[in-house]
Amino acid sequence: MKPFGAAASLRTARQGTIFRKAAFATFRNLIRAFQLTHAMTDEDERELESELARLQQEHRDLDAAIDALHQSPAPDLLRLQRLKKRKLLLRDRIAFIEDQITPDIIA
Repeated sequence: MKPFGAAASLRTARQGTIFRKAAFATFRNLIRAFQLTHAMTDEDERELESELARLQQEHRDLDAAIDALHQSPAPDLLRLQRLKKRKLLLRDRIAFIEDQITPDIIA
């Protein structure tokens, strides 16, 4: 018997979130392992800075789109939720890249 209704969709959403978190953690661990064996070159840093600028612009654009959607007479709540989720993912990616660019300081 297949599950149905709100409980099934909530369970599926949770499984998707768990999978994405595990995939991101794996990606983060691969990046850390790469950093231990590879010093960042000027070219690498320029690429990260250009990606950072692109992501920050996309984040600002999403912020404007979310504000515009809030101002509409009948906002599409599903679209609003997806835009907010994308914005949070961008924020996490921006923080990750900023950490890559900023050198570690041992206090």
